[in-house]
Formats: sequence, structure tokens, C-alpha cells
Amino acid sequence: MRPDQEQLDAPLAAALCEAISGGTGSPANIDSLTEITGGSISRALMLASAGERYFVKLNDAKLADMFAAEADGLRALAACPALRVPRVVGHGVSGRQAYLLLEYLPLQTLRTGQQGAKAGHALAALHRQRGPQYGWHRDNFIGSTVQHNAEHRTWPFFFAHRRLLPQLELARRNAQYNRLIAEGERLAGKLAALFVDHHPQPSLLHGDLWHGNAATDQTGTLTLFDPAVHFGDREVDLAMSELFGGFPDSFYAGYREAWPLSDGYEQRKTLYNLYHVLNHLNLFGSGYLRQAERMVATLLAEIGC
Repeated sequence: MRPDQEQLDAPLAAALCEAISGGTGSPANIDSLTEITGGSISRALMLASAGERYFVKLNDAKLADMFAAEADGLRALAACPALRVPRVVGHGVSGRQAYLLLEYLPLQTLRTGQQGAKAGHALAALHRQRGPQYGWHRDNFIGSTVQHNAEHRTWPFFFAHRRLLPQLELARRNAQYNRLIAEGERLAGKLAALFVDHHPQPSLLHGDLWHGNAATDQTGTLTLFDPAVHFGDREVDLAMSELFGGFPDSFYAGYREAWPLSDGYEQRKTLYNLYHVLNHLNLFGSGYLRQAERMVATLLAEIGC
């Protein structure tokens, strides 16, 4: 084993080299490894081999399906020519570790002005890719939580049964969430009332579009990664992009220039972001409880319940 490979066990290093070789057609060695900080779920490394750099994600072998789903989502996004998406080099399991090997892209923070507007246009181009119905051909993950994607032709049914109700079921394990669960289930049962005049096409979505999963490459092209793809209402991506901030105003102006939003977006934004707040409640605890309760109460009041 080369000194730089000491951060990896020999079988894992060999698996990564084999994946690189499969893409280049030449034998591969690991020239260096650099730890990358900032990820909250998986260990991340930058791997150098024969003058090329690769991004490596590592986790427990039991989470291999999470990497398989991520690779599937990245390939789907890459079909949109307006975007830059890291190329999937390989993924699999070696011993006790699952790995995902991607092209390494030097990235920059999404900036204001013309660059932000160009990124908004690119996201609209992604959303122009249409599916036959809502959902996806496989389940994937939102963070480390399974995201259910069984397809359905009706959007309110899909969002109630594949998004809200699974999160509420996860929350059921905690007794202090009983009021939230009861009110949330009541909301899910009346969700169609929010969509009387809104019938979105099934657009291809990134699905986890917060600012940490978006950047630009060296040419200023919008670059997306860590997806939770599915076909759904395009407003889902826009809503989440606003939940934690970080996108410039020019991004939204550019999007609306390319594809204006329908009336009622502000109301539906609360609904779509409720899913992510519930997921954060289930992942990180009761710090998100009051926010989730307020969102449910607001939506029930708007329905008239």
C-alpha cells in the first residue's frame, strides 16, 4: 500500500482504483488523499490519481443503497444540458464500507447578478423535463431518511401519502409530538383543498435544493449534487431553496423570467417546506417542533379548518 493510501484499507483502495480504471481504461493508483470537512452524514475525501481528482464519499456498508440512490439521481440530473453535475465514476461496497466515487469539480458559491439569473434559467430548464406521473422509479433519501417515491397520478395524494404521512409516522415514536401528529394527519386528509386551482405538471426535481447542494463551476454554470430526485411540482425546489436562504435574488428573478410561478405559491411554499421541517424534527429533535406546529396551524387555517 502506498503511504497516501493508509487512510483506506487495502480492499477499499483497490475497489476505488478498479472503478477509476474502468473509466480510464488504464491501471490506476492513488497518488494522494485529502480529507474534506463539512459533510454531516458521510466521510468525504479528495482522491488524486494520474493527474485527475475524484470526490469520494464513504459510509457504513448498510447504507450502500443511499449511495446507489444518489448515483441514480445524479445521472438523471445530468441529462439536463443546462446543468453541471459531477459524473458518477462508481459506487459499491468493500468490506464494511460503502463508497461513492465521483468526478471532482472545483466549485464556487452561487453569486448575484448575471450569474444568479443564469442559474435560475438553468433550474427552470431542469423543471421543463417532464415525467409521466408524480414520484420516481425507486425510493431514495432525504438526508439519511428514506424518501418514498411510489408513483401516483394525483399530486395532492402523492404529497400527502409519500411525503407528509411517512414523516408523521416517524414522529409517532415521540409522545411529545402527539398534537403535531394529529393536526398533521388532519391536514394530510384535506390537502386537495390547497390545489383546487393548481395542477402542476410532473417536473424533474432536485428534491433537496438548499444552498449547500448548489454552486457554480468555473464557467458559471449551475452545479447540483446530493439530490433526492423525483417528478413533482417545480415549486418544491424553489420552496426549499428559500427555507434556509443562501440563494441570491437574481436567481429567483431569473427563474421567474424563464418560467413565471402560479398564484398561490406563497401558501404552497409553507406546505412544501413543512416536509423538510418534519424531516429535521425526526433527524435532529424537538428544536423543530414549534416551527412544524405553526406551519400546520397556518395551513389548516388557510383551508378553513
